[in-house]
Amino acid sequence: MSHENNLAKGFFIGFLAGGAIGAVVALLTAPKSGKELRSDIRLKSEEYLDEAEKYLAEAKDKARELINEGKKKSERIIHDARSKSEDILKDAEKVFKDAKVKTTDAFTTGKEKFETEADRIKSSVKAGLDAYKEAKNS
Repeated sequence: MSHENNLAKGFFIGFLAGGAIGAVVALLTAPKSGKELRSDIRLKSEEYLDEAEKYLAEAKDKARELINEGKKKSERIIHDARSKSEDILKDAEKVFKDAKVKTTDAFTTGKEKFETEADRIKSSVKAGLDAYKEAKNS
């Protein structure tokens, strides 16, 4: 697309330059008075200036369109990136909560097992002490 724009731009500039050169040659070789020649040159130069102004206006419009397109695309990309980062953050929070629940469950289960075993050991030690005392007293 850029290559086509460059070709069109080059063609237009070549067209203007060729037209200007042709007009100057035609004016200089035509049998006219100096006053008429200067008038013709002024008219042709005004025509070329008008054409150049039109071309510049079109170029400015196209540049504005391209800038606006670029802004819209960048805003879309930023919006998509924010949306994806929010989704990733939500997923990370879910994973963290799940891990926290599993860790809490594992801790609670381990604590319960430890307390149960501790109670069994205490009762075993107490039974052993009671048996020792009874055996010693008999």
